[in-house]
Amino acid sequence: MSIEHAGAPESPTPALSYRRVAVAQARRDLALVWARRGQALQPLLFAMMVASLFPLALGAEPGKLAPLAAGITWVCVLLSGLLGLDALYRSDASDGSLEQMLLSPAPLALLVAVRVGVHWITSAAPVVLAAPLLAEMLQLEAHLLGVLMASLLLGTPLLSLVGAVVAALTVGAGRSGILLPLLAMPLYVPVLVFGAGSVAAAAQGLEHVGALLLLAGALAFGLVLGPLAAAAALRISHS
Repeated sequence: MSIEHAGAPESPTPALSYRRVAVAQARRDLALVWARRGQALQPLLFAMMVASLFPLALGAEPGKLAPLAAGITWVCVLLSGLLGLDALYRSDASDGSLEQMLLSPAPLALLVAVRVGVHWITSAAPVVLAAPLLAEMLQLEAHLLGVLMASLLLGTPLLSLVGAVVAALTVGAGRSGILLPLLAMPLYVPVLVFGAGSVAAAAQGLEHVGALLLLAGALAFGLVLGPLAAAAALRISHS
C-alpha cells in the first residue's frame, strides 16, 4: 500500500528560484542606486553640459549644428556612459559582496545581467530620454528624431553590456582611472559609427534600416554572450 505525502511542500522549480534571485538582486541594486541617487544623475548632467558646449564653440547657426547634431548627441551619450562604469562592481569588491556573488548557487551570469539592466535603467535610460532635448538644442531636423531614438535604444544597452565586460576585467585593479575608458573606447567605436551613421544616412535620404538592423543583431548577440563574458571576467579577475 503506497503512502501519499499529502500537503508536503513542493520544492520550487529552478526557473522560479532564479526569478526570485533576479528580483532580489534588482531590488538590492536599485536600493543602492537610490542611496547614491546624486551619482546616478551625473551621466545625464554631463551629457547636457557637453552638448551645450558645441553651440558655444561652433555658433548657433543651423547650417553648422544641424549636420553634426546626431553625431554630437551620440558622442555625449557615449562619454556619459563611461562615468558609471568604474562603479559597476567597485562597491561589491570593497564590501565583500563580490565574493558572495561568486559563491552564490545562482548563475553568476544571471546576477551580472540584472546588474547591467539596472545600470542601463538608472544611467543610460535618463540620457536617452533626454536625447530629444539634446537634439533640439543642437537643431536636429525633426524627421530624424525617430531614427536617432531608435539607434540610441538599440545602441546604449549594447554599450552597457560591453562596458560590463571591460569593468569586470579591471575590477581587481581597484580604481582603474583612465584604464577603463582606454579599454572600452575601441569597443564602443563600432556602436558609435552605426548609431550616428544611421541618422546621417537618413538625413541624406539613403537606406538607414541596415545600420539599425546591425545594431539590433549585435544587441541580441550581446544579450546572450555579454553576461557570460562578464561573469567569466569576474572570476578571472578575482582568482
